[in-house]
Amino acid sequence: HLQLAESGGGLVQPGGSLRLSCAASGDTLDHYATAYYRQVPGKEREGVSCITSDDNAHYADSVKGRFIIARDNAKNTVHLQMNSLKPEDTAKYYCVVRTFCSLSSIRMQSGDYWGLGTQVTVSS
Repeated sequence: HLQLAESGGGLVQPGGSLRLSCAASGDTLDHYATAYYRQVPGKEREGVSCITSDDNAHYADSVKGRFIIARDNAKNTVHLQMNSLKPEDTAKYYCVVRTFCSLSSIRMQSGDYWGLGTQVTVSS
């Protein structure tokens, strides 16, 4: 079974950058799509970005031009580079590995692998 380890969250000032990492063990990530979702308590989960098994990247309109998702196959890791961060980017970010990319598919489905999440806080 795939196991995921997330890292890279933290506190950053508006305009700053963070890089989230989702490292996998037990299988190779390039067989799957990998997505990032985020959630703020009391609000609906939101799809942020997804990369397909053949490296097509998708972004929510709210992060387009600021975030970049990319694979590092040598490290079996997917990164989410987050630039020009805004306070509204504050959320817990989850790495999700599944067989398809769909930013609107926000609920857990059979066959998904979800990380435990990493907190991103953008505040001055």
